[in-house]
Amino acid sequence: MGKSSPLSHLSVPPMLPLLCLVLLHVSASWATSDSDFDTFVQCLTNQTKQPDTVSKIVYALNNTAYTPVLRAYIRNARFNASYTPKPVMIVTPTNESHVQSAVICAKQNGIQLRIRSGGHDYEGLSYVSDVPFIILDLFNLRSITVDIAEKTAWEN
Repeated sequence: MGKSSPLSHLSVPPMLPLLCLVLLHVSASWATSDSDFDTFVQCLTNQTKQPDTVSKIVYALNNTAYTPVLRAYIRNARFNASYTPKPVMIVTPTNESHVQSAVICAKQNGIQLRIRSGGHDYEGLSYVSDVPFIILDLFNLRSITVDIAEKTAWEN
């Protein structure tokens, strides 16, 4: 009888290599997300007219307020499921310079921007993407000023 290895009775489940590969991919994408987040926030800070407010309007996945902010205005429950893709971050601008900066920074960093405003997105266009994305949630901009004489309108 031949000598056997002390580990010869152990077998590797056929799915283990695949599981390791998936975990490696997920951890790499988390690292990319952190890098994307830092780059985006730095850009936002540089672009906005109120850089000191950026930390109050950006919610990353690891922020405790992220999930409540994400769920606050979802009107179609199927986009509130665990399998629904989640945004890399949520930006909740309080003035127009935040909106402009978010658009510029998303474009510069190649990150898809999804707009959420008013909660009427039953099709889920603000919540579904095959690539990393940011939600620009306009819930803080709730009033509109109209100047009939000047024929202008803007959000406040």
